[in-house]
Amino acid sequence: MRTTEGAAVERATASTQRRAKHLLILLGVVWGLNWPAVKVALGSISPWALRSIGLGAAASTLLLLAVLRAGTLRVLTITAGRDRIHVIVSGLLNIALFNILLTFAQLGAATSRVAIITYSMPLWTTLLAWLILGEKINRRRSIGLLLGATGLLVLLLPLWRTGVLSCGILLALAAAISWAIGTIYSKWANLRADPLVIAAWQLLIGAVVAWIGMLSLEGWPHLINLPWRVLVALAYHVFFGMAVGYILWFEIIARLPAAVSALGVLLVPVVGVCGAVWLLGDHPSGPDLIGFALIFSAAVCVLLPVSQQR
Repeated sequence: MRTTEGAAVERATASTQRRAKHLLILLGVVWGLNWPAVKVALGSISPWALRSIGLGAAASTLLLLAVLRAGTLRVLTITAGRDRIHVIVSGLLNIALFNILLTFAQLGAATSRVAIITYSMPLWTTLLAWLILGEKINRRRSIGLLLGATGLLVLLLPLWRTGVLSCGILLALAAAISWAIGTIYSKWANLRADPLVIAAWQLLIGAVVAWIGMLSLEGWPHLINLPWRVLVALAYHVFFGMAVGYILWFEIIARLPAAVSALGVLLVPVVGVCGAVWLLGDHPSGPDLIGFALIFSAAVCVLLPVSQQR
């Protein structure tokens, strides 16, 4: 009987993981296509307004999801005072600063190039974890850091030499570093609250910062008489890129190991770059593509599970 029950449990677990892997592929497509959607929306909507709407939708979705799962509003409470402060700081770094920098980056550079540079995030995280947390860097991760540094140099040096190293490129790099700092800070803080609740509050903090920036610098958004293309892009960004995307993400991490989830998200820049070429007419240069291949390979090296890095 135990053997039968054990086999049934294994089959159920395998079925759950297969479903999660399918959701991971779907998430890669959903988040990847969000890159060109944001670029199109920025054609008629200000950066602050776009982030206010998007982050507000994502925060509302996760807060509602947390309440529905727990059946009580108490799930939204972060009891420890130190945790409240750490959630605010990580929310400012991981969500507010990261998303706002990326939005302005897309105004100043090609979407495909911004996506490539942004996904150097795992490399900066690994480097900072070594410098700040004292985490060891094994041979595979060392190779990953070398590949990533080479990829960035291949991509950025031609731009610098020709004088077209735009502010958008630097903002994308700053966004990747901001996300890495926020991740390291969260690891150091060792937050004890539920991950879904932490993410919901972080998104809410990001939304509040975006709303403050919008109302201070731009005033109330005017979304009347927008072109249909912009309306479709905005709807996609709000409902799929933010709300549905985060729901999928938490369904995935609840069913798959963190390392598998992290590797799966590497599909996002691939879809993002392809989407920018197909939908926006971006034309990545040779150095762009070589840099992308090197950075992608570097991220795979860094994100591989420890058991596979020996």
